[in-house]
Amino acid sequence: MKNQSVTNNIDWITILLYAVLVIMGWMNIYSASLPTEETSFFDIGHTYGKQIFFIILSIPIIVVVLTVDAKIYDKYALVFYAFSLVLLAGLFAFGSTIKGQTNWYSFGSFGFQPSEFAKIATSLVLSKYLSDVQINLKNTNHQLLAFGIIALPVALILMQPDAGSAMIFVALILALYREGLPGIYLVTGAIAIVLFLLALLIKPVYLILFALIIILLQYFFTRRAFRNPILSAIIFVAMTGFVLSVDYVFENVLEDHQKDRINVLFDKGNINQQAEGYNLNQSLIAIGSGGWFGKGYLEGTQTKGGFVPEQHTDYIFTTVGEEWGFVGAVVVIILFITLLLRIIYLAERQKSKMSRTYGYCVASILFMHFFVNITMLIKLFPTIGVPLPFFSYGGSSLWAFTILLFIFIKMDANKVNEW
Repeated sequence: MKNQSVTNNIDWITILLYAVLVIMGWMNIYSASLPTEETSFFDIGHTYGKQIFFIILSIPIIVVVLTVDAKIYDKYALVFYAFSLVLLAGLFAFGSTIKGQTNWYSFGSFGFQPSEFAKIATSLVLSKYLSDVQINLKNTNHQLLAFGIIALPVALILMQPDAGSAMIFVALILALYREGLPGIYLVTGAIAIVLFLLALLIKPVYLILFALIIILLQYFFTRRAFRNPILSAIIFVAMTGFVLSVDYVFENVLEDHQKDRINVLFDKGNINQQAEGYNLNQSLIAIGSGGWFGKGYLEGTQTKGGFVPEQHTDYIFTTVGEEWGFVGAVVVIILFITLLLRIIYLAERQKSKMSRTYGYCVASILFMHFFVNITMLIKLFPTIGVPLPFFSYGGSSLWAFTILLFIFIKMDANKVNEW
């Protein structure tokens, strides 16, 4: 197929949403890292200066992504994937260990986090695999291979150890579900998460009794043709075993900092608000102090005082809450939701399975980052170090999100759905 003009077919609405989020992100990074002395916006000695540098470099990256033939993303998907795995494995020999995690390559004052780019490569190769007309996700072997594509980078990232980045890859199951993965996987996963959390709050015997009642009600109130006592018994035994194993997993498998974060979330144990509970407590104070309309841009006392740790990275949304208030925070959330819905809309209008699946991979990854980052700051999710797309400081995350999104924009503009 002949390559079509990108400028004629490009989705400017998506690009506008991207630009607005990037600009708003920089404004908050500037506020969160504003020095006391007067200096230039472009001073790379400061966080906001480096972020401008990263944003400017994003422009040629976008041009390259939109200029190259879209077929490259299909043809070399496996090469990109293999290269990303090599980069992840190379961290164990050449990576820098920061705060107990070996997930960066350091080049002077700059760093490169390969896990961010592995999300792109994994999305591409997963989409390419599912684009095969012979692939049917109702087939167990096909399911296992799809899970294996996701599991390889996850295993390497967990060894770093970086549970936050590894967790993001789980979101790709949403793309698999769109392409025919049985809903039982999502239901089972959701039930497992709920049971795990409830087992930390409720005595196992009560939880097991409750599960038994639900299964019995389901059994006796379904039509006789669908009753299966053996299956019901297996489900109950599995749920009982899972509930009884939670305490062991919590005490013997999770790291101390992971246990602390769960305890902080549920106010369990003796939480030290000046230690493990400090970050979340300061986050809630900063967001809550903003009220309806905020204290005004550059006027946040918590932000100016540096009371919120890592505020320019994982905790950047606290600046939005304090200085722009509830209304400003809602506007940011609406912008993200609008971008996600736009991507899904574009994905659904594709005619090829690869471009559609890749669009859902993009939406799934952005949603997981957005959901986890914001909910952890308002105590609805355990604190996990994941950046807020286009807002959090960092070249690796900004460039990776940019490439991830603009590859899909290129696919849509070039009508790769008609290969």
